[in-house]
Amino acid sequence: MHAALRSLELTVRGRLDGLLQGNHLGLVPGPGTDPGEARPYQPGDDVRRMDWAVTARTTEPHIRETIADRELETWVALDLSASLDFGTAACTKRELAVAGLAAVGHLTAGGGNRLGAVISDGRETTRLPARGGGDYVRAVLRRAARTPHPPEGTEGKLASLVEALRRPPRRRGLAVVVSDFLGEIDWQRPLRGLAAGHSVLAVEIVDPRDVELPEVGTVLLSDPETGKQREVTTTPVLRREFAAAASAHRERVAAELRRVGAAHLVLRTDSDWVADIVRFVVARKRGWSGGGA
Repeated sequence: MHAALRSLELTVRGRLDGLLQGNHLGLVPGPGTDPGEARPYQPGDDVRRMDWAVTARTTEPHIRETIADRELETWVALDLSASLDFGTAACTKRELAVAGLAAVGHLTAGGGNRLGAVISDGRETTRLPARGGGDYVRAVLRRAARTPHPPEGTEGKLASLVEALRRPPRRRGLAVVVSDFLGEIDWQRPLRGLAAGHSVLAVEIVDPRDVELPEVGTVLLSDPETGKQREVTTTPVLRREFAAAASAHRERVAAELRRVGAAHLVLRTDSDWVADIVRFVVARKRGWSGGGA
């Protein structure tokens, strides 16, 4: 396990170091949360930062600068329930979820920043306090990697995990929810409450078989969180219906995340997840600065 985590750290650091420098490295848009001085609007500025009171008083468009936070406290809700113990590509969804935690830990490390985590396997929830330093980030990763695999039939409770991240109340910071977001969509209310006090990033973990069935004839399908099994024949009709239902579910997840104001990053087990993170962060920075593609 130590060698695997060390390899993961080298992968993250080797491909992200020096590439995404900046305040909190762009995981959350904007340079900070504290209000600063107003200044005249310039082409390319984000219109979401318009100061309408000053604009009305001066009859000239103004935007409000913000002051970068000196320290960032990041809390990660890591879903390691039974549905994450699955993968048909380069890795399992659980392994990719831990990799996502490693990337968040690296991207927010340094400068007095702190990382905390709430980890759930569907049976037990473990809370790790927010602390700073690279050694502590590694300790959090080791604890996440050693989380026992839940037995089949253990149902994940994402709403409860998000609620555990929301309470007790903390100073404003970054809240990250890492999950495959499968199952019932009942987490909107606690996530909305979380977003009221923090910047929120949702990291959705996806495997190709979450969204489409291969043409393999008769196969036994199993739901790891209910234990139910069903033998099916993967006919073209069934495959189309499965793909449509999976697409509809993912679209609803994305819509609910947009509704609560959460940033949404999708990582796939059959994709270059580090490159996906880079594209996400660069796009967030470009969008905030008003730059084009």
